[in-house]
Amino acid sequence: MSSAPISGTLRSGRYAIVGELGSGSQAETLDAVDKLNGRAVAIKRFQVRGAKGWKDVELAEREARVLSTLSHPNLPVYIEHFEEDGALYLVMEKIEGETLASLRRRQATLTHADIARFFTDADSVLSYLHSRVPPIIHRDIKPGNVILRRDNSFAFVDFGSVRDHLKPEGGSTVVGTFGYMAPEQFQGRALKGSDVYAVGATALSLVTGREPEDLPHRGLGIDVRAALGNDAEPWLVRALSSMLDPDPDKRVARVPAPGSGRRSSGGAAPKPNSRQPPTDAAGDWRELRQHGREQRRRLRDEGRRFRDELKEQLKEQVREETRRARRSARSVRNEHAGHWQRQRSSFGPGGPVVLMVVALALTVARLANWGLFRVFLPTLLFALSLFFGRPLRRAAWRCREVGVEGDRGLSQALDAVRGRLLGQAIDTSGEEIEDLGHDSARRTRVAADPLRVAVDPEPEVEPYAGPISEPERREPR
Repeated sequence: MSSAPISGTLRSGRYAIVGELGSGSQAETLDAVDKLNGRAVAIKRFQVRGAKGWKDVELAEREARVLSTLSHPNLPVYIEHFEEDGALYLVMEKIEGETLASLRRRQATLTHADIARFFTDADSVLSYLHSRVPPIIHRDIKPGNVILRRDNSFAFVDFGSVRDHLKPEGGSTVVGTFGYMAPEQFQGRALKGSDVYAVGATALSLVTGREPEDLPHRGLGIDVRAALGNDAEPWLVRALSSMLDPDPDKRVARVPAPGSGRRSSGGAAPKPNSRQPPTDAAGDWRELRQHGREQRRRLRDEGRRFRDELKEQLKEQVREETRRARRSARSVRNEHAGHWQRQRSSFGPGGPVVLMVVALALTVARLANWGLFRVFLPTLLFALSLFFGRPLRRAAWRCREVGVEGDRGLSQALDAVRGRLLGQAIDTSGEEIEDLGHDSARRTRVAADPLRVAVDPEPEVEPYAGPISEPERREPR
C-alpha cells in the first residue's frame, strides 16, 4: 500500500489532516480536525486499489455501514463515510486516550479493579451489539482495539476494516488475531461467545503482561490459575476460566459481573435454594428486573391515560344528556304554555273573574262538606248509636268516609281551577335543569302579578276529633 501524506485536506477542505494515529495491512487511521465545528476526528482510509481481494473491500464497506447504525457511549460516534481518489474514508469521533496495546508496550499492567471496570464496559458493549437484529459480532477484540479513556472507561473500536487475515491450509479465510481468537474462529465460525473469549484473553494479557499464546496451557485451553498465580482474587480466576473455555458450548454466554460468585472468608456457601440468581446469570437477572420495572411503568402510564380518556368520554356524555334534557324541558314548557293560552282564550275576556268565582264556590263547598260529613253528622249518629245500637255507629263511619271522598273530589276540582288561574301568569323561562346525576329542584318563577296563588299539596285526612276516644273496628255489613 502506498504511503499517504499526513497533511492536507479531504472532502473539499472540510477535514484538515494533522497526523497519523495508526496503520495496518490495508488501512490507516488519520488524525484530523473537522473545520465545520473544530472538533477532533479520526479518519480511517482504505486503499481500494491495493486490496488483495473483493473480501477486503467488503469488510471496509461493512464497517462503515455497521458503525452508522450504532449508538453507545463505549463505541466511536459515526460521522460520515465517502470515497475520494480511489480510497474509502470512514470519519468517526476521535476517542481521546491510550490503547491497551500501548500500555503493553510500556510494560504497564492493569489492576484487578481496572479489570472489573473493563468487564463492566465490555459486558455493556457486547450486550448491545449481540442484541441487534441480526446480532453484530466484533470478531477482533484485542488490546489494540480497546482504548482506555481519560475517565478510566474503556472504548471498543475497529469493526472490520483492520484485520489480520490468516489462511490455514485447506481452510477458508479466518478473521481475527492469534491468541485472542476463540478456537471456533479457526473453523471460520464466529459466535457471540467468540467475543466473550476475546475479552477474557485481552484481560488476561493485561494482567499478566504476556501474550495469551505464551501463557501456560492445559490441553487446548489456557491454564488461568497457573497464569495468574496464587495472589489472584478467586472471582477473577473463576470469571476468566469460564470465559476462556475452548468449548463454545461450555463457555459463558456473556461477560460475568465483577466479583460475582465471591464468598466471604470463613463464610458458608449459599444454599442451593437461595433466592439469589446464579453467578453466571447475575447480569441476566438484573436485565430481567429492569425490564419488569419498565413494563410496570409502561402499564401504569397506559392505565392512567385510559382512565383520563374514559373520564373525558363520560363528561362529554353527561354534557350531551344535559343538553338533550334541557331541550326536552323547553319543549314541554312551550307546549304547556300554549295549552294554557288556549284554555284562557276559551273563557273570553272575563275568564279570570269566572275562575275566581268558581274557586271561591269550591272552597265554600269544601268547608261545608268538612263541617257536615266529617264533624256534624258523624257526631250526631254516634250519639244516637248509644241509644239505638251499632247500626247507627256504622252509619257514622260511613258518613265520615263519604266526607273524605267528597273532600278529595272538591280538592281536585279546586286544583284544576287554580292551575288555569296560574297558567296566565307562569313565566315559561323560569324552569332550569342544573345537571344530570343530581336532584335538582324544578323552580317555577311566578311573574309579578297582583294574584299569587301557591299550589299546596293535597291535604292529608285529619283524624276524627269528636267525642269518640277510641274508634272501633268496622264490621262487615
